[in-house]
Amino acid sequence: REHLQRTIQQMESRRLRLLLEKDNLPRPDGGALQQAQQQLAELEAERAAQVQQLANLQEQLPLADNERRNQSDSLQQQERMLAQTEARLHALQQLQQHIDSDKNLSAWLQQHQLEKLPRLWQSIRIENGWEDALEAVLRERLNAIAMPSLGDAAAWSDTPPAKLALFAPEAAEQSNIVETNQLTQLLSYVQCQDEQIKPVMRDWLTHVYAVADVAQAYAQRAALPPGGWFVTPEGHLIGAHSVLFHAPDSQLHGVLARQREIERLEQELTEQNRSAESSRQQVAQAEQRHQSIEAQIAPLRSAGNELQQRLHSLQMQLLKLNQALERSTERTMQIEREMQELADLLGNEQRQQHGIDEQMALLREQIAAFHAQVDEAQRQANHQDSALREQRGRAQQAQHALQEARFFAKTCTEKIADLQHNVRQITDALAQFEQNLAQLRAELSGGEDETAKQQLQVALQTRQATEQALAEARNVLENATVGLQKLEQERLACEHKLNPLREKLNELTLKEQEARLHFEQWAEQLQGVDEQALLPLLESGNNRPNALQNELNRLNADIEALGAVNLAALEELQTATERKAYLDAQAKDLNEAMATLEEAIRRIDKESRDLLMETYNRVNQHLSELFPILFAGGEARLVLTGEEILDSGVQVMAQPPGKKNSSIHLLSGGEKALTAIALVFSLFQLNPAPFCLLDEVDAPLDDTNTERLCALITKMSQHTQFVFISHNKITMELAQQLVGVTMQEKGVSNVVAVDIEEAMRMRDEQVVA
Repeated sequence: REHLQRTIQQMESRRLRLLLEKDNLPRPDGGALQQAQQQLAELEAERAAQVQQLANLQEQLPLADNERRNQSDSLQQQERMLAQTEARLHALQQLQQHIDSDKNLSAWLQQHQLEKLPRLWQSIRIENGWEDALEAVLRERLNAIAMPSLGDAAAWSDTPPAKLALFAPEAAEQSNIVETNQLTQLLSYVQCQDEQIKPVMRDWLTHVYAVADVAQAYAQRAALPPGGWFVTPEGHLIGAHSVLFHAPDSQLHGVLARQREIERLEQELTEQNRSAESSRQQVAQAEQRHQSIEAQIAPLRSAGNELQQRLHSLQMQLLKLNQALERSTERTMQIEREMQELADLLGNEQRQQHGIDEQMALLREQIAAFHAQVDEAQRQANHQDSALREQRGRAQQAQHALQEARFFAKTCTEKIADLQHNVRQITDALAQFEQNLAQLRAELSGGEDETAKQQLQVALQTRQATEQALAEARNVLENATVGLQKLEQERLACEHKLNPLREKLNELTLKEQEARLHFEQWAEQLQGVDEQALLPLLESGNNRPNALQNELNRLNADIEALGAVNLAALEELQTATERKAYLDAQAKDLNEAMATLEEAIRRIDKESRDLLMETYNRVNQHLSELFPILFAGGEARLVLTGEEILDSGVQVMAQPPGKKNSSIHLLSGGEKALTAIALVFSLFQLNPAPFCLLDEVDAPLDDTNTERLCALITKMSQHTQFVFISHNKITMELAQQLVGVTMQEKGVSNVVAVDIEEAMRMRDEQVVA
């Protein structure tokens, strides 16, 4: 009871401590939490808008870049076409300017100030296909010089050193082209840019007619007027009595076609210049749009990173507030649960104390009843002892009588056996007598002998005596048998009387043992009872036997209702306690292991982050040094795609000289190869190996880039020996030892070693020789 009261006091103290802890728990600021959630929602919305805007700009950037590239390609194509047109125009103009290649004639014209006067071919045009015809008719007149007046030629004291034609333009007269007998004049195909030249052309071409071919000219020769000529597109002249076949034999050949081509090219050049200028403007606009998008992306990224940091900081703050709220709520709920459990336990303890008080009262009553029962049991035990002693005496007398009966029966049995033996002997003797009697009778039948008669008489007497003895023995046997049967009946009667006595004796023995056990139990229970405290209860008169018996029956019924007592409960409690202690130790070890593991993870993350950042910075430094060596300029760097280096990706940004690309995907194949080589060598320099194997890394490179790669390998070969496979002769020149692999037979490779030092020595010997 005292232990129970101490337990109740401890529970009440524990409840007070929990109430104090509950009152002292920190209460999270709900306003700050709500404000943080609102700010987080606003920042997330702003971040989403920025991400969407950045995504739109990044989607526009490739389109703008493609547009810029397309416009640039279109401009380059137009500039190439423009250059080709200019080159062809310049070539044709050069040819036109060098028609007069005779130096003497050029000097004579310069002397007479005629070199700058216009020529006839510059002022006339002819339909396509009739250039050779006009050249064949006019010949050197095609290069005739237009002079203000032919009278000036009469004042010349010297004549030209070569063929030279002069003409003086006159006012044009209205004259229609006359077709004779349906013949077409060649003059109808000629167009004069200067009206004053038409009279000259009409004078020279009046009697020249155009025909399709020589056969037609032969057929129409009769229609020619006097002095008339037919001319074909090939330049062949057919007269009424002669034929002149044309062949280009002067510098004037093709001058009209070239002039037409020059005019066409000049017109086309004008259109191309206009188109190229438009393309330049479009390229500038595309470049401006691309730069504008890039200029918008850069601040957006910077603002996005800053916003992401703010968002992350706010998320951490909100997480801490939520965790504090969860801890406070969880601890409050835990305290309430513990207080409820304490209240339940306290109620149980109080109810248990009340029950114990009631049980104490009942036990006091039971003790009084038990004292009465002990007295009654003592009296019954004394009475049973007396009855037991009487029954034991009777049993001993019966047992003694039984033994005497059994002895008398045994004696009778032995006597009967002796009598039966005697009967058998007498029977055997009687049989022998009868046999002797028969023999004697047989002998008597053979003769009457006195001796025999006497013997017979003796035998008969003996027989009679024997028969009488046998009858007496039988009578004795019958009397003994009757007596034995009486004794057996008496024995059975004694046995029948003895069985109830035995059963009653056993029952009394069991009752004696039960009474002794009850006496010992009550004696043991009474040893721990305060008799002085029970005296008032015993003297109060509430110890009526009937009431005590009823209460005893009720308690027995309650005990039976409780079921079997778990005798192993203490052992199970001890086992459970040991198991709990073992599990608590394991839980403590697990918590310590978790703390150790978390600390190890944090240390590993820190070391990994530091080592990875150091490696990243070193690779970035090597890449920024090697890239300009391979590209003769430019810059390259590694850029992290995320904020946390442990889970971030790495992007290679490479910009060769003269390019402003934002991704290595925009580089050519050779540029990508050189960038990859620079990156691999940058990683290689972190921990250089004694050997490095390169397998046809120079395959996509041109000669210039191959020479730069060789220069870099030569520089790095001071610390590392390079072994490379190559088909490039420039790379082979770098090698100090060559090993060739040939396949003269299909599937069979042969190795051919080349000793460069031996080859150099042989060359020196040949040079000396």
